[in-house]
Amino acid sequence: MCRLFGLASSPQRIRATFWLLQAPDSLTEQSRRDPDGTGLGYFEPDGTPVVRKAPIAAYEDRQFAETARTASSSTFIAHVRYASTGGLEERNTHPFSAHGRMLAHNGVIEGLDVLERHLGSSVDEVHGDTDSERFFALVNRETAAAGGDATAGLEAAARWVAGHLPLFALNIVMISGEDLWALRYPDAHGLYVLDRRAGGHHGRRHLDQAGSGGRLRVHADDLSAAPSVVVASERLDEDPAWRLLRSGELLHVSPGPGIDSRMVLPDPPAHRLSPADLKAGAAASQDVV
Repeated sequence: MCRLFGLASSPQRIRATFWLLQAPDSLTEQSRRDPDGTGLGYFEPDGTPVVRKAPIAAYEDRQFAETARTASSSTFIAHVRYASTGGLEERNTHPFSAHGRMLAHNGVIEGLDVLERHLGSSVDEVHGDTDSERFFALVNRETAAAGGDATAGLEAAARWVAGHLPLFALNIVMISGEDLWALRYPDAHGLYVLDRRAGGHHGRRHLDQAGSGGRLRVHADDLSAAPSVVVASERLDEDPAWRLLRSGELLHVSPGPGIDSRMVLPDPPAHRLSPADLKAGAAASQDVV
């Protein structure tokens, strides 16, 4: 299953080390199980987006790991890919970046021919083969239609997919230079959020803990002095404030951090896919075989 990670500390910029190469439960080890691509996105002080990604496992890409150690930003997005749609190429590796935003997805959307027809000319911004990038193009089109309101754009795109396409899961993390969004829909996979005060519930402490099951490890020294909001596919430490997003819940984190959370998809997908409906490759990527 693809793993998602998002972090917001806006307006403060932090230096975050996401991957610990030597730890037995590090991203290096995780990428041996989810080997189809690794990606990290963040923003420079002038707002320039930076995406470092490769269609190989993290343990094979030391330059990627070094970038992850040294990057500084007020928002981050990270993704470890187990491919369900699209070949093992950089153009199919998350996160995707356009219009000052970055998006990563875990799940399966089918009916891509229908989605492409719905996109119309907006399909021109799609360069790869994935369902995820096509969904991102829809988010961007709906955001433009909403006058630049990315929250409204993400909600409108998710509602259209939920109502028209066969869908197994639409877990989304998206960032801009200052904001973070997360959507869990429906309940096929977990997506957790932690509203974390500086130092966490132990006081002035960095974030350095294996997730449940030892699947992902995050280490961020700067978080000992900065409040932050973390979104991840699993709980990353023992902090009791971790909360599982509800199915259909859209989270928006703005500078401050300000947190808005509301239910935008209260009903199940109109064409919900079961594990048995998935093709072999998609089923394997979603940990349902």
